[in-house]
Amino acid sequence: MALSRPFTGPADPAREEEEALDAYSSIVTRVAERLQPAVASLRMGRPDGRRPQGAGSGVALTEDGLLVTSAHVVEGSARGQAAFADGGEYELEPVGSDPLSDLALVRARGARLQPVEVGDAGRLRVGQLVVAVGNPLGYSGSVTAGVVSALGRSLPTRSGSARRIVENVIQTDAALNPGNSGGALADGRGRLVGINTAVAGIGLGLAVPIDRTTRRILSALQRDGRVRRGYLGIAGGTRPLPAAAAARLGRKGGIGVMEVVEGSPAAAAGLAAGDLIVGVGGQPVAGAGDLQGHMIGAAIGRPLEVEVLRRDRLVRLTAVPVELG
Repeated sequence: MALSRPFTGPADPAREEEEALDAYSSIVTRVAERLQPAVASLRMGRPDGRRPQGAGSGVALTEDGLLVTSAHVVEGSARGQAAFADGGEYELEPVGSDPLSDLALVRARGARLQPVEVGDAGRLRVGQLVVAVGNPLGYSGSVTAGVVSALGRSLPTRSGSARRIVENVIQTDAALNPGNSGGALADGRGRLVGINTAVAGIGLGLAVPIDRTTRRILSALQRDGRVRRGYLGIAGGTRPLPAAAAARLGRKGGIGVMEVVEGSPAAAAGLAAGDLIVGVGGQPVAGAGDLQGHMIGAAIGRPLEVEVLRRDRLVRLTAVPVELG
């Protein structure tokens, strides 16, 4: 009589399932090992030093102590402390903050850090594996994994009376909790593609993308401590091009103008509701994020060519952006 072996469980899973599980675990483990040394737990203090102002996470960008985090983590703080997984603790000093993108830079004084490799969120695809590393609820170095649930989401932000929509926000089902703000969202190769910013619901986290526009923002923060933005004075959103125009121009979308503010640079240039913006400064634009990228810094006070589709005709106008706020 054959003897049974207790606790053996069901038959071994198929080889393909084993390989898939091993591959998934291998990727997440490798990304975690690469990211954890670069992600710090931030404790921010009030200017008077009486009690903690806020907490979150930060990601090392340079060896000499520059970290990126969320603007709402450092809001109102003049000092802070960064603690890393290797036990290193450093005093923080602010470098610059931009509430309208919810991004900020701080510097860990005297630190020698292991920076992340920066990727490009513009290359992400829905369903792609992403890994979040941060310090939720005080648990340092926590790792969660999920997929890109959606791209092109919008996140409303404000600073005083100025309001802005952060475009192309990444939606993920990787678990995020309070304290993850300012932490890393990385692709399967461990490259930083987003800064976790908000928990919109169970299984619904949002991250500010690291792309061409946010790179400009971070460069401005490092250089000037703030971001100067141009203002045109339009309200609108991404709209598909008519089929004939899409074939002629070789692109699929543009920015549909819904409203033009009276007395604004856009009004002075002749832009009108119903126009479809397809190019700015000689570069094609497919959405509001492309236009916002052109409005950072150098565009202020300078003539800017705006190409619009108006009743199936291409019209070129010249606008001069003024500084926002």
